[in-house]
Amino acid sequence: MNSTLTKHQRQRRLSLSATAAAALVMTGRTELAFAQAFPTKPIRLLVPFAPGGTSEIVARTLAVEMSTLLGQNVIVENKPGGAGVIAMTEVLKAAPDGHTLVLGHVGTLAVNPYALAKQPYDVNKDFQPVALLARVPNLFVVHPDVPAKNLKEFVALAKSKPGKLNYGSAGNASAGHLAYEYLAMVTGIDLTHIPYRGTGPQMIDLIAGRTETASAGAPALMPYIKDGRVRPIAVGMPKRIAALPDVPTVAEQGYEGFETSQWYGIMAPAAVPKAIIEKLNAAANQALKTRQVGERFSTDNAIFGPGTPEDFGKFIREEQARWELVVKKSNLKLDS
Repeated sequence: MNSTLTKHQRQRRLSLSATAAAALVMTGRTELAFAQAFPTKPIRLLVPFAPGGTSEIVARTLAVEMSTLLGQNVIVENKPGGAGVIAMTEVLKAAPDGHTLVLGHVGTLAVNPYALAKQPYDVNKDFQPVALLARVPNLFVVHPDVPAKNLKEFVALAKSKPGKLNYGSAGNASAGHLAYEYLAMVTGIDLTHIPYRGTGPQMIDLIAGRTETASAGAPALMPYIKDGRVRPIAVGMPKRIAALPDVPTVAEQGYEGFETSQWYGIMAPAAVPKAIIEKLNAAANQALKTRQVGERFSTDNAIFGPGTPEDFGKFIREEQARWELVVKKSNLKLDS
């Protein structure tokens, strides 16, 4: 066969190449135009848990500042249930124009892929990261009537009555649920998990003494700690926090390397144009630098700072590696 292209074939290839290049340029111009006009209406930010928890505090704190920066209201909507699957699915079905987002979380992004038997999506393929907002320390607390002043005493108590102590959480796959599964794995204790529909309902029963212990983010627990309605026994982060300087970490109390935090970031459907993702990322980063957000997050002992979508994506992959190991070792199974 003669491999030499005819003049007509060369012209046709050049024409096709030019058409493809023009299409790419047009696509780029279209995306840029969308981004320049964006947002054209209020933005919905879905939170996959009930009101009253750390996730809502983080979302609403950022939403106020992002609304000002973007010139459109960022409306926070709580969509609890299904271990976060309900909120994630709704966002995925929405138009991929950047006006419907979801608050990503350690449970929905790093645990569910390994602990749920079925998910109607792939978190790594169907969603894309926008911005990591904050990492919040998990605290472990007990009801004041529980005869344990620290984690060592609590572990001894739990081992003396396996399965008899109850811990509440904001729901299956919530950060508190995962933190206690992790703690149970490393300490060898056996507790009974009682999932609630949010941190608020969970705390009602803990304060009333109907459950003995819980883990949740520092922002949600600090008011109850300050007025003595619950007693802190450990901090989940590697270092003690300024608000509770006398409360040692889990690692300090004999479980080296233990680390668990609640973390939150904005996620969007994978089909949202990159230019819009970058505009949302810039607004989130600017919001994190404002005095109002800085003061609130610092009060909550949160770790926060600006970063790119790629930075958040790398963080998610690292957390997935950590929690895949925990899920497998603890044989954690979740129902959506």
